Amino acid sequence: MPTAKVSAFHVLSAPIRLSLFEPKVTGPLLFALLYYPEKVLSLLPDQLHQYVTSKTLIRTLKFALAWGVVRALNSKLSDMAANNFKGKANFVKSQEIVLISGGASGIGALMAKDFAAKGVKVIALDLNPPKEPFPSNIYFYQADVTSSAQIAKAAAEIRKDHGEPTVLINNAGVGFARTILTEPEEMIRKTFEVNIIAHFLMVKEFLPAMVKKDHGHVVTIASMSSFVAPAQIVDYGATKVAAVCFHEGLASELKNRYNAPNVKTTIVHPGWIRTPLIEALTTHPDFHDEVLEPPEVTNAIINQVLSGKSAQLILPKKLTPLAGLRGWPMWMQLVVRNGQGKTLQVVEGL
Repeated sequence: MPTAKVSAFHVLSAPIRLSLFEPKVTGPLLFALLYYPEKVLSLLPDQLHQYVTSKTLIRTLKFALAWGVVRALNSKLSDMAANNFKGKANFVKSQEIVLISGGASGIGALMAKDFAAKGVKVIALDLNPPKEPFPSNIYFYQADVTSSAQIAKAAAEIRKDHGEPTVLINNAGVGFARTILTEPEEMIRKTFEVNIIAHFLMVKEFLPAMVKKDHGHVVTIASMSSFVAPAQIVDYGATKVAAVCFHEGLASELKNRYNAPNVKTTIVHPGWIRTPLIEALTTHPDFHDEVLEPPEVTNAIINQVLSGKSAQLILPKKLTPLAGLRGWPMWMQLVVRNGQGKTLQVVEGL
């Protein structure tokens, strides 16, 4: 869940950073400077002419264009590979059924309402009922996702009432923000049972129907702590590392064992999210990390599901380099981990 702080420089420099490696920007600009310099100079004040025609600027634009092309190609190849070179699946809103674990509160409830607003039928599976009535196309079923028996019972009712879910979002999660020595054993076990074992139980129940039709989507909610596990959420971070393995292994089995390459898989790595779960942290005067608003996360997930494509979503996107943290030099890894390790010192337990 760790994120980086937002600086005024980061915000103000965003337009330059976003366009510098964009081939649609650097390509035409470089072409104009190389082949039509007179026209470019005629549009600019005289004092800028020496900078615009400098060899340094031309070399910089060539590098930026080449890097932008390589980056775009890499992104395209990654997208194609994640989808088994099959392209996107056809997502027909009126025919899909989205099942969200932990769907009666927090991020899950918001996601359910947003899906419903787009005309998609939603099943909210949760241990506790919603505090407020759901819209007409959201249906609540009660179950403990750590119990295969309760999942099976709820699944039978869901199939009888609506048919087989075509999208499974493993959203249910817990975290207690205790150190290894202060966290009770029952909290550690609950963290693993809810955050990762439940993924296996839910998929065992609902994936076979997707495999049979070679159509569906499984979304795994991980965290930035999949890459950086700071002090005081070690058990939580361990489950999110496990979630990465679960996601990757599931995608591999769908293609290589179940012959269902069109069943999509998405993993989501959000940073801190402004939810009641971490309110004690985000409202503390000594906490200064960037915090995502819930709609930023739910909109990204919903848009990905509606796209009919598999993906890895890192939110905010600027933290994508942290996904490769374990490939950095050890001293750099320790600087990041120790820096983030101080974040949760302001609270004991969530």
